[in-house]
Amino acid sequence: MTETQTSETKCGPEKCGVVAVIGAPNAGKSTLVNQLVGQKVAITSSKAQTTRARMLGIALLEQVQMILVDTPGIFAPKRRLDRAMVSAAWEGAESADAILLIVDPIKQRRHELEPLIEALEHRKERKILVLNKVDKAKKEPLLELAQELNSRIPFEEVFFVSALTGDGVSEMKSALAALMPEGVWMYPEDQVSDASERLLAAEVTREQLYNQLHEELPYDSAVRPESYQERPDGSLEIHQQIVVARESQKGIVLGKSGSRIKEIGAAARKELSEMLGVKVHLFLHVKHSEKWSEDKEVFEEMGLDWVK
Repeated sequence: MTETQTSETKCGPEKCGVVAVIGAPNAGKSTLVNQLVGQKVAITSSKAQTTRARMLGIALLEQVQMILVDTPGIFAPKRRLDRAMVSAAWEGAESADAILLIVDPIKQRRHELEPLIEALEHRKERKILVLNKVDKAKKEPLLELAQELNSRIPFEEVFFVSALTGDGVSEMKSALAALMPEGVWMYPEDQVSDASERLLAAEVTREQLYNQLHEELPYDSAVRPESYQERPDGSLEIHQQIVVARESQKGIVLGKSGSRIKEIGAAARKELSEMLGVKVHLFLHVKHSEKWSEDKEVFEEMGLDWVK
């Protein structure tokens, strides 16, 4: 439970709605969702296409509960995994009370943004444009981009924010809350995500894989939860399998004399202990599976539908 959530009191009729957060890969969607919730519920990385499943973050503002659907970045799908991620992204936008399009004005590529604009032009949901990274972007090109996109789509509002620093996020959160319909809250007040702790734990480890190995390890890797159990002393024992697509990648993950996997495990263990508020015993091992991205069971573990 966050300080923000505990300090905000409910008054007036309850409101509850769904906000789909979409954008091109690496636009800052997960970072923004974490800011809106007030704590980490989605992994972030400089590596594009980090988010794979639709992860829900739950944000509160006074009597309003907002269900944030953090969708995978929408891109041109080639592999089965890519197709499943894009399918999950558009499913996340179905029947939303608002669609929040987040754009990185610095790195945005026209070929990545155009399909989103074309698709949103014909959707009936209320739409909000969020231009991210205002702490780094130049003002004039930023305003020009906002004007151009607004001429294509009738956005309810346009916000200039920094998902990283939080600048402008509170104003945007208030605007989102105002769009939510009256209704009973879908989740308890102290719940911040619909993802199981088991899945969140696997995501934290996957984030460390990306953070520590950067470009050394391609996108073709996954973290599979194997077991998650509480010890008699209240601590957690977690076993996970890191799956890589090529035999040569095992050595990259393990490092010299197992040094790299120890560092990944130590960082993930520390973060999990802080997130869960208990001591965590994390055990990792690496497996080579060339066809893991064609394994239906792996997809289900990541919360993705099996698509053809």
